Amino acid sequence: MKPEQILQQFLPEGQTYTYRPFGNGHINDTFLVTIPERKLILQRINREVFKKPEEVMENFVLVTDFIRRKVRLKGGDADREVLSLLPTLSGKPYFVDPEGECWRITLFIDGAASYDQVKNERDFYESGYAFGHFQHLLEDFPAARLHETIPRFHDTPNRLVNFRRSVSADASGRRKMAEDMIAKAEEYAYLAPVFMDALKEGRIPLRVTHNDTKFNNIMIDDATGRGICVLDLDTVMPGLAMNDFGDSIRFGANTAVEDEQDTGKVSLNLPLYEVYTEGFVKGCEGSLTEQELRWLPMGAMMMTYENAIRFLADFLDGDTYYKTDYPEHNLVRTRVQFALLDDMKKKEDEMNRITERYI
Repeated sequence: MKPEQILQQFLPEGQTYTYRPFGNGHINDTFLVTIPERKLILQRINREVFKKPEEVMENFVLVTDFIRRKVRLKGGDADREVLSLLPTLSGKPYFVDPEGECWRITLFIDGAASYDQVKNERDFYESGYAFGHFQHLLEDFPAARLHETIPRFHDTPNRLVNFRRSVSADASGRRKMAEDMIAKAEEYAYLAPVFMDALKEGRIPLRVTHNDTKFNNIMIDDATGRGICVLDLDTVMPGLAMNDFGDSIRFGANTAVEDEQDTGKVSLNLPLYEVYTEGFVKGCEGSLTEQELRWLPMGAMMMTYENAIRFLADFLDGDTYYKTDYPEHNLVRTRVQFALLDDMKKKEDEMNRITERYI
C-alpha cells in the first residue's frame, strides 16, 4: 500500500499532511510526515530482514515503556528521551496492511538531529554516553522477555559459516571480483568464536542490547549538544555489551565513510576511540563486568570483522539484504571494513591502554 493509504489508519479523517522519503537507512522504508501540529516518522518494517515484524513491535513497546518509566522516575523528559509511538485510530501500536506489511509511526523529536558522521569529539562522547546509559537503563530488564528479532544476529561464528556458504555457492557469479577480500576474511577468522565461546562458558553475561549502535542512531540536542535519545530499536534483543560498543567504534571512529572508495582514507581515529570509551563507560554507571570492559577493544575488532563478512556475503549473494546504489557497493563497503580492521590490529595495544584508563 502507498503511504497515503497507511496514514489513513493513523490520522483522523480530514487531517492535512505532506510526506517525503527520509534518511538513508539500509533496511526499512522511512518517510517524514508533516502535519500542522508536528512532524512524524512513518516506517515500513522490512520483512525480508525481520521475518516476524509483529515481534519487532512487541519488543519495541516493552523496551520503550520500561525506559519511559525510568526516565520519568528520574525527572527526565520522556517525550524527548525515548521514542514514542503514535497509535492507529483503533489504538494499536502498529498497522499490518492487506499485503502483510507492518507499518508504524513514531513522534519526531524537534530541536535535535542525528548525523551520519562524527563532526567533533563532544558529539562522539555524547553518543557513547547515550548508548552506555541505554545499557544502564535496561540492566534489570529481563532479557528472556524479548524476541530475537533476527536469529543469531551477532553470533559471529554462525556468520562465518554463512559467509563460507556464500563463497561456495557464488550465487551472483562475483567471486572472482572478491578473491582478495575472501582471503582477508579467512585471515581474521580467528576472531569469530572469542565472544560466543566466553558466553557459553559463563564468562560474560547475556544482556539486553541495541545491536545497531551507529552514530546516526543517536539524537543530539541542538541546544545542549547532549545525546538525548536512542533511535532504531528494531534489533533490541538479548546480546553482548562489547558488540554494542564495537559497532559504534567501527562506524563512528572510522576516518572515512562506510562506502569510501579510497581505502587510503580509512583508519581508526584513536582520540575518538578514547572519548567514546570514556562516555560509554560513564553512561553504563558500573553495569558492566571487568571482563566486558577489558574486551571493549576486541568488540571494535569483532564488529568490524562481522560487518565485513556480512557485506561480502551479500555481495556474493547478489545484494539481497543491504540496499545498494551500484553493483559494487557491497564490495566497496567490505574493503572499507577490512582496511579499518587492519588499522585496528596495528593499534590494538593502544586501544587496550586507553581502555584501561576507564576500568
